[in-house]
Amino acid sequence: MSTFGTLFRVTTYGESHCASVGAIIDGCPPGLPLVAQDVQTQLSRRRPGQSNLTTPRDEKDLVHLQSGTEHGVTLGTPIGLLVRNEDQRPKDYSETDLYPRPSHADWTYLEKYGIKASSGGGRSSARETIGRVAAGAIAEKYLKLAYGVEIVAFVSSVGKVQLPSAASPSSSQASTDDDDTVEDALSPEFVELLKTVTREQVDAQQTRCPHAETSERMTQRIIRAKEANDSIGGTVTCVVRNVPSGLGEPVFDKLEAKLGHAMLSIPATKAFEIGSGFRGTEVPGSKHNDAFELRADGRMGTRTNWSGGVQGGISNGEDIYFRVGFKSPATISQGQATAQYDGTPGTLAARGRHDPCVVPRAVPIVEAMAALVIMDQVLIQNARKTAASLLPPITTLPPTMVKMGKIPEETTEDKQ
Repeated sequence: MSTFGTLFRVTTYGESHCASVGAIIDGCPPGLPLVAQDVQTQLSRRRPGQSNLTTPRDEKDLVHLQSGTEHGVTLGTPIGLLVRNEDQRPKDYSETDLYPRPSHADWTYLEKYGIKASSGGGRSSARETIGRVAAGAIAEKYLKLAYGVEIVAFVSSVGKVQLPSAASPSSSQASTDDDDTVEDALSPEFVELLKTVTREQVDAQQTRCPHAETSERMTQRIIRAKEANDSIGGTVTCVVRNVPSGLGEPVFDKLEAKLGHAMLSIPATKAFEIGSGFRGTEVPGSKHNDAFELRADGRMGTRTNWSGGVQGGISNGEDIYFRVGFKSPATISQGQATAQYDGTPGTLAARGRHDPCVVPRAVPIVEAMAALVIMDQVLIQNARKTAASLLPPITTLPPTMVKMGKIPEETTEDKQ
């Protein structure tokens, strides 16, 4: 399907080498200040040709708002937006008339539909993500204005080059199987990074890794892959701050399930983990549990955040953080022994302009999909809360079963 969301619904359209790509956004609240530049900022971060680490395809990715706004304000009606494809070279893909590219979607799309796009991967191309990023920018602006939500993603690894302090070494590498000694899943330095990192710091490095020394090593790793006509993968970490508590729809639409769905729908993704992730499987419950405490502002919070801001599939008000794994791009110019569509053995050295590593450009895509999930869940939860607020106060249950505000205040007669 090409539609994502329940109340905030986004439908994307377009192929890699057709006339245009874009999206229709249905369910955006009316009255949101919105102009093209609000969307353009994120599209410009996603666009190709940003540096020698990305594809040289020269697309400006200028967005055109087609509907749903007047005088810079949303009307509540569907928002249509369009980005034209300008730098197309379908002839670069003539080899794919004969060969399905190894690990690409040429073969599976043909098996699925019985027909496929002639060039560039069609809908399986990362060009499809333009609509996601544009819609995510709109969702993000609402979340920022309404709740102060901040979403920042950054590159945390390229190949074997890792951002320092992202996770402690696996206990299995340093201790015996029955030794429950464990460091925190995240170092204090990385926890501080999650709390404070900004997009400006991320974009200061061409790899979008907010650590200059590591970024330089990542740059060299990507260049090495590029010079060998090869590619390399990596990971993107994302933190979502100031998220309202209560978001998520157990049991099948838990918040982490929706986030996982969103992230794994991005082209080239192969892994998703939230909070302590796989590291949490090595830690006893006595050390993994996030104990509660009353904050100075009167809000309940947790002392640690191994849960990654989600418990029982519902946001608990802490920062949400997760990591997404991207495989090495499938299309490479290095000759590969493979087979043609009819099974005839041969060698394919793909032409065209391709990213040697997708993670620097994936950062705004991850942010966009996170925004779409949170936005949709906010609208769902607000609908529930509004419906419940119309009912009389609950008087038949003990206080621990009802959230404060639903219990009527004591009257003078009650006190007597």
